[in-house]
Amino acid sequence: MNITKTLKHTHLKSVNNTAEEILYEIKNRYSEFKNEHLIIDLSDNINTTIEEILLFLEISENNRENGNSFVIVSKGIDIDEVPDEINVTPTFTEALDILEMDAIERDLGF
Repeated sequence: MNITKTLKHTHLKSVNNTAEEILYEIKNRYSEFKNEHLIIDLSDNINTTIEEILLFLEISENNRENGNSFVIVSKGIDIDEVPDEINVTPTFTEALDILEMDAIERDLGF
């Protein structure tokens, strides 16, 4: 897993890792990430399933409770199957857009 930190977010990109392996690593290192806006990039994983996306639901909810954004990048996921508590986009650019929209909502008190 590649980790890239910027001033605005932390990008965790899968490199031949399964969703389960990434989740395991995030949980083990969550103290490093708990106060950061996270983008989990599974775009290189072929055939990511909705079940794998849902594995990240708890972390997504924790991040939101802490006032931070959480977005998963994954192609081929039917957005209608994804619960509102987790953001999924097909591209990294759209994930950045979600972070920006979340920041605006926080600034407006939503």
